[in-house]
Amino acid sequence: MGLLRTIWKSKAWLLISILLLAGINWLASVYHTRIDLTNEKRFTLSSPTRKVLQKPEEVIRIDVFLKGDFPSGFRKLANSAGELLQEFKEVAGSKLQYRFVSPEEMMEGTSVKWADTLSNLGFVPINLTSQVKAGQQQQLIYPVAFVHYKDQVSPVILYQGRSKGITYMEINSAEALMEYNFAYAINRLLESNRPLVGYCSSNGEPEDIRTYDLVENVLRQDYELKIFNLEKEPAIPDTFKLMLVVKPTKPFSDAEKLKLDQYVMRGGKLIFFVDKLEAELDSLQSKQGQVVAYDRGLELNDLLFKYGARVNSDLLMDLQCDFLPFDVNGNGQFELLPWNYFPVFESKSNHVINKNLGFVSGRFVNSIDTVEAEGIKKTILLSTSANSRSISTPALISVTENSVAPENEKFKKANIPAAVLLEGKFNSLFSNRLSQAMRDSLQKYGYEFMPACVAENKIIVVADGDMVLNSVVKGNQPIPMGMNPYTFGSQREFGFANRDFLQNSLDYLINASGLSEAKAKDYTLRLLDKKKVDAEKTKWQGINIAVPVLLVILFALLYQFLRKRKYTTR
Repeated sequence: MGLLRTIWKSKAWLLISILLLAGINWLASVYHTRIDLTNEKRFTLSSPTRKVLQKPEEVIRIDVFLKGDFPSGFRKLANSAGELLQEFKEVAGSKLQYRFVSPEEMMEGTSVKWADTLSNLGFVPINLTSQVKAGQQQQLIYPVAFVHYKDQVSPVILYQGRSKGITYMEINSAEALMEYNFAYAINRLLESNRPLVGYCSSNGEPEDIRTYDLVENVLRQDYELKIFNLEKEPAIPDTFKLMLVVKPTKPFSDAEKLKLDQYVMRGGKLIFFVDKLEAELDSLQSKQGQVVAYDRGLELNDLLFKYGARVNSDLLMDLQCDFLPFDVNGNGQFELLPWNYFPVFESKSNHVINKNLGFVSGRFVNSIDTVEAEGIKKTILLSTSANSRSISTPALISVTENSVAPENEKFKKANIPAAVLLEGKFNSLFSNRLSQAMRDSLQKYGYEFMPACVAENKIIVVADGDMVLNSVVKGNQPIPMGMNPYTFGSQREFGFANRDFLQNSLDYLINASGLSEAKAKDYTLRLLDKKKVDAEKTKWQGINIAVPVLLVILFALLYQFLRKRKYTTR
């Protein structure tokens, strides 16, 4: 006490206080921490993201094109991007730099606007009408960022919607996915070894322009791709991390199924996009508007059944569907009408694959049943709306069905599965039916028959082969998968999330970064109750104005009382 009294009287406390404050500020500039009190841990980076941010050897530069006088939704999105990137910088330190750029600014050292460059690179802006002081103005917003590392660049789409009807739900979903999107782009630039993916051929799988988006914009962007002839090759090497089977049209032999089966038993991943029925839009248009849907006879039933799924010989119809042009009056004037055979699947957000996923479109989709398979967990990834039905085959499909409105009472089924994830230790289809010739064939090429999986494995089965194929418009121009060629470039154009669904599936099955944890975040949208706000507006305005004033007055009175008491006593 004597020392403290001496310090106080000598006025040394002032110098000590200054030094203490300087020390605290220095420590705060070096060491940062905060407590995240949100239920969904909105402001806490996932462990895989932190690991990715600790990898770079050189500086990562990020350009975010969300600078400007935007409507409230995009201002919120820009603020969220800034806060997230600041969190990234806390982990990466000087190895990460970011800036916000207006699309109207000129590129460094040129007379070209960033907006022109972004458009030339294929990034379609969102055309919004916003209210400003001078009135209304049209704004082209590019919710895009570029991640630069060494001599590589990876784009990040910050907002998937392209319609003028921006909602807070869409902005909220974009914020929830932002950590994953940035971390994935950074990790993609840092990883030198890319997983090897095989695209199965020999069973009629398409290898033409319909696979352009799949091959060029998905597979070759993130993976090493090799076309694999399942019939000619003796076995699937373990160097392949995943095999993709897309819309086969020819039957699978027992030898081909054995190669797929043993590949799974050794730990290989499979994704099936299968059309069990022969039903094509081209056939419908060329055969006087009628076509009979019938079974292709792919001979995959037993293999999928053994793993826990069955693709049914039916067709899904849904009131939530895409559009096709129809000659309603027979006079050659076409009108876009809903086509119930092209269901649109809304994400149930029950897994990281479909978390915060937009609408996914399908064409002539079959239903899927899950069947008993010991130790196998089944997760439905895509299913129909609450107003759907299925029709058995063979079925006659006719364009005249759209001449009258659908009978809504027939669309009473809900959530009919169309895609399923299977996880667990699979048992071989050939455990009790392997011939000696098959066994000898395996041993000839150095493989021993395996009756069950060596470890937990994953398979995805989707009952639609067209989901990951793209259409072609005039000039032989391929458009993104899932995009309707009849609405492409028009005011009714809508961007479906087929590519996102595929990328999420691939990422979950074979990427070891663990970044799916970041995607699993679910931001709860907490909106104000407008009625309650209107009813209690005056009360809370009064509280906000009066309480601070009363606190100041109370503090002043207390201070004067204590001061008077102190000096009066002396």
